[in-house]
Amino acid sequence: MHYRPLGKSGLLVSELCFGTMSFGKQGYWEKIGGLDQPAAQHLVDTALDAGINFFDSADVYSYGQSEEILGKTLKGKRDKVVLATKVRGRMSPEINDVGLSRRHIIQSCENSLRRLGTDYLDLYIVHSFDFMTPLEETLSALNDLVHSGKIRYLGCSNYFAWQLMKALSISEKHHWEKFVSLQAHYSLVSRDVEIELAPLCQDQGLGITPWSPLGAGFLTGKYPRGAKGPQDARRSKEDHNFIQLDEGKAYAILDEVQRIAKARGVSAAQVSLNYLLCKSPVSSVIIGATKPEQLQDNLQTVEWQLSAEEVAALDAVSTPPRLYPHWMLEFTRLDRDNPKMIL
Repeated sequence: MHYRPLGKSGLLVSELCFGTMSFGKQGYWEKIGGLDQPAAQHLVDTALDAGINFFDSADVYSYGQSEEILGKTLKGKRDKVVLATKVRGRMSPEINDVGLSRRHIIQSCENSLRRLGTDYLDLYIVHSFDFMTPLEETLSALNDLVHSGKIRYLGCSNYFAWQLMKALSISEKHHWEKFVSLQAHYSLVSRDVEIELAPLCQDQGLGITPWSPLGAGFLTGKYPRGAKGPQDARRSKEDHNFIQLDEGKAYAILDEVQRIAKARGVSAAQVSLNYLLCKSPVSSVIIGATKPEQLQDNLQTVEWQLSAEEVAALDAVSTPPRLYPHWMLEFTRLDRDNPKMIL
């Protein structure tokens, strides 16, 4: 296992992060994984043995059960791991038990600490933007939690680029702790993050931690053209298939992934994960598993590296559309790149 700084912080995290969305059996999340304590323990122990030191959860995963299970699996090993969880989602019908208000953030942090069996979090992530709460209120509450010793670092997830830049500017203005990472939807079949967010993170020194790096399992190759995948697979359940794909383009991407995988003698999943590890500013790729063999395969990703030619081939087949103002700026920069150019 290799380790990278989380953004421009001094915190080193494993290139693969183990996500625990599959832990727990409550509500929507039961159909995502539904893993109980013994099954989760086996996966966590396997990840630790492989050198993974970065674990990610969220309070909404099975409404706290994921955190409780993860906390128990890490008992006696807390000081060996970088522990992350998230806040934002609704946790009960109580009207204020949702969002990023000062009240909800502080209450949720206390509850997460209790469920995880720890007195501090290495990384506390706001799970999505809260359009109702002023950013100043959210960032002030997070800053207070850092200075109280309950949180070490701050991260965000599922932000527009303008929201993230505004948050960073507010924190700088008030000399508050800043976000050091962005947890974003990023895979070969969804490279939208590269349009605005990745350049922003590169410029401001945030590390990206991709979620759903296999496109909800699509990039494993288990969903053949014109047929449904395994009955227990997430994309086979329409009510849980919230990640939408352009299937024509997605299958063209998968064809190239499988070509490289066959030539190298590795799995399609490994190729897809390895691709993201070649991208800057990715700090760690979040993997999830419900079966030991899935985890074992994913762990082999760090044992080899795609060539520049293979990355270029995958870039070519998966490049997202050039949106405005990108194509315009590419054109107008020509007179800066070439002083002799006359427009």
